[in-house]
Amino acid sequence: MPDFNHTYIGSLVTRSQANDSDAFAELYALTYRHIYNYAGHYLRDSFLAQDAVQETYISALKNIASIKDPSLFIAWLNQICFHICFDICKKNNQCYGSTDSELIEIIRDERIDHNPEDKFEKKAETESIQKAIRLLPFNEQQVIVMRYYNEMKLEEIASALQCSRSSVKRYLTHGRDRLEEMLRKEES
Repeated sequence: MPDFNHTYIGSLVTRSQANDSDAFAELYALTYRHIYNYAGHYLRDSFLAQDAVQETYISALKNIASIKDPSLFIAWLNQICFHICFDICKKNNQCYGSTDSELIEIIRDERIDHNPEDKFEKKAETESIQKAIRLLPFNEQQVIVMRYYNEMKLEEIASALQCSRSSVKRYLTHGRDRLEEMLRKEES
């Protein structure tokens, strides 16, 4: 996650609100990679991620005047991107909770394993975790993916889901506890 200078970004937002197109272009340049990475992790498709990024910035440009605290632009942009990605995945029937599509890979081993036994065990473990996450309530699924895959901070997740930080912590705690319990039951 990039470390943004929120004060500087806030000044660009203020200028953008005054119809300074160069300021918005700079906001885009500073935040594009972050938003593209988020959309890519969420959608797991580079073409859909590009569409989501485009829709995110169009929406941001149209609604930039509505930002009351310009220093919160990144959280606001994350929220827009989250909702657009969610809508895209729902439209394409690819949501994490969908029974028709496979959940994102929770444990991905990019190495070429020379030991087929280890590879089989790793695949079985991955499938168990994916199955368990699919059984979690929707909000717990989302929070776990955002926290552990997108490496988002609790505040960013709260902003994206439009809930309190304490709700995010609760979803995270309950989700981890349920996952642990389901995986323990599966082992025995």
